[in-house]
Amino acid sequence: MPVIMANQAVNLQQAPVGDRAVARVLAVTSGKGGVGKTNIATNLALCMAASEKRVLLLDADISLGNLDLLLNIRSKYNISHVINGSKRVEDIIQLGPLGLQIICGASGLDQLADISESEQHRLLQHLSGLQHASDTIVIDTAAGISNSVVSFCLAADHVLVVTTPEVTAMTDAYGMIKVLVRKRFDGPISVVVNMAQSIAEGRSIYQRLADVAARFLRVDLYYAGVLLKDERLCAAVRSRQPVVLAYPKSQIASSFNSLAARLGGIDCSRADGGTFFRRVFRWLT
Repeated sequence: MPVIMANQAVNLQQAPVGDRAVARVLAVTSGKGGVGKTNIATNLALCMAASEKRVLLLDADISLGNLDLLLNIRSKYNISHVINGSKRVEDIIQLGPLGLQIICGASGLDQLADISESEQHRLLQHLSGLQHASDTIVIDTAAGISNSVVSFCLAADHVLVVTTPEVTAMTDAYGMIKVLVRKRFDGPISVVVNMAQSIAEGRSIYQRLADVAARFLRVDLYYAGVLLKDERLCAAVRSRQPVVLAYPKSQIASSFNSLAARLGGIDCSRADGGTFFRRVFRWLT
């Protein structure tokens, strides 16, 4: 079950900004929940960390975050404590497997779903320094097309849109892509099809999305690959372990490693300049 990559080539090599290199930023997003977005972000980040890169995994869902559950870590502090000013971002970073650095989102806090402009500014001020202390930042966004989700995607170097063969997932994935294009996102947008029954099915779904996007949005979508439905992934979730750690020799783990290798060299240069977190704030305000 290898991840099959497209023939299209994207230059994803890290580039310096000014005299300092900043982290490359990959936003993993989806139009709807339940498509495996957090699983994909987590396993990708671990595969990148295994290659001796300094990787930060950020749960950008500030009201329904669940990275701590998937990684089976106890998170006494999370992003909500930075927002309310009680903690610095350095205080909430968790050290995960393979040296992966993790910032957990809050869970079950409705009041964080729509934070104020001053709270956004405080959060981004705290986060901005992290981009010079990492090689790669993987952002696990919330599902949907809320302002905060779209802002994180617009500020990233590369957006990975996750979909499944379900019609609703495909429709919502296209909705996210349409928003990004209309907001003039200037980085590559890739699609990964999760929970497919076969490589052929996954490729067909990607092609349908790509054809519609080319026709109506005049944008090229890159084919990141297909992840086949695998019971070992479900078993790993039940045991609160990422599948690349629970079943490192499985085909699904091999697929994640292939996908990480493809996405691991994201070009961090942007025409508008500035670090990722400054760009987020620009889109939020």
